[in-house]
Amino acid sequence: MVSRLNALTAAAIAAIQGHPRRIMGAVGALLLGTGVTAFGIAPLAPDAADLPVRQVLQSVSLATPATALDTSLAMADLATPLTLFRHDQTRRDDTLGSLLQRMGVNDPQATAFLRTDLRSRDLLSGRSGKQVSVELDASQRLQKLTARWMANPDDVQFRRLVVERTPRGFTAHQETAPLTVATRISSGIIQSSLFAATDAARIPDSVANQLAEIFSADIDFRRDLRKGDRFTVVYESLEADGEPMRNGRVMAAEFVNNGTVLESVWFQEPGSKGGYYTMDGQSKRRSYLAAPLEFTRVSSGYGMRFHPISGGRKAHLGVDYAAPTGTPVRVVGDGVVSFAGWQGGYGNFVVVEHRNKQSTAYAHLSRILVRKGQRVDQATVIGLVGSTGSSTGAHLHFEFRENGQHVDPLTIAKQGQTIPVSAAARASFQAHAKLMRVELAAAAQMVTASAE
Repeated sequence: MVSRLNALTAAAIAAIQGHPRRIMGAVGALLLGTGVTAFGIAPLAPDAADLPVRQVLQSVSLATPATALDTSLAMADLATPLTLFRHDQTRRDDTLGSLLQRMGVNDPQATAFLRTDLRSRDLLSGRSGKQVSVELDASQRLQKLTARWMANPDDVQFRRLVVERTPRGFTAHQETAPLTVATRISSGIIQSSLFAATDAARIPDSVANQLAEIFSADIDFRRDLRKGDRFTVVYESLEADGEPMRNGRVMAAEFVNNGTVLESVWFQEPGSKGGYYTMDGQSKRRSYLAAPLEFTRVSSGYGMRFHPISGGRKAHLGVDYAAPTGTPVRVVGDGVVSFAGWQGGYGNFVVVEHRNKQSTAYAHLSRILVRKGQRVDQATVIGLVGSTGSSTGAHLHFEFRENGQHVDPLTIAKQGQTIPVSAAARASFQAHAKLMRVELAAAAQMVTASAE
């Protein structure tokens, strides 16, 4: 039986190979026949012509005919021409042509006016970074150009240039207006360093520097930071017509370092110098800053060390801070300059006398910015980092002396009594601190949302 089936299968294969066209024609006829059979079943369904038909008539009133609506929209489009708004900043290598091209202005008449108008020449003169906005019509012709800038970084006013198209051609005028103060909040989480976290949170460098300064007496930002530490900050933004021009003071900040919550708020009593306080009203200002440089690293500590020039072990009676030449050096406390000049291996050297027979010394300066007998307040810039005298590279050598004896400068940050808010200003401070707590809480929500 099996042998017969094998023989039939072989014969079928041979027939297909020998007569392919006939075989395919037979299969096609079989399929066509099946299709006709299927089509023949369709008429068995009810005929649509035999189904009952019902007619319903109802009047409908149109509030606004379609043609009238289309006409009104077309008239509205004609009555409101298209206006394009663009915004950019001037760059150091900008020309008038490159600026207008980048902003999409295609208007020879406007270009000619801006090249020749005396008021408009300030657009590209002086500092770069001017805020420029333009309004263009559908043909990219200039309708209005507005530029805003500050003559000096510390100004409280800004300059505004306005160029406008009129029926008689272009006009231009300049005016001065005060900067407005707005409050901004931000937050971040430490992954590696403070400045990496502030960069990730898009916090300006000037605000990050203030943040480091505020908590410098509580946190060693080189050794104490932990991954997952959090910070929130409320700071001022000085704006021109709603455009940020520069950043102001940090108004409040919170730093959670290794589970410890540190808070600070700016407050100024009437008739006195403002400063930072804890939320319970204790001043954070101490007799001395934690360091004479805003943010740096210690390259050589206090005590015995191998001397880099003379060789051998020798007592190092100060602390060296590595920093580029020209970095501002700040006096760490209020005092009077007792020496300012050249002194042997110290190079350019400044000594400041403080209260309680204490003094600080600053060596290897590239420039001295104070004179003997000058009274200086804490954080006054007294010179610039350099490598004068016996020095192997740019750095600041900093010493602290008490009754003429050298003391480890890293211990001075926590010296001095803190001063609380006065009784007269206590109620005002508490109200201000309460408001800042609300702002910090809002900033903290940003950390939570970003973490999720």
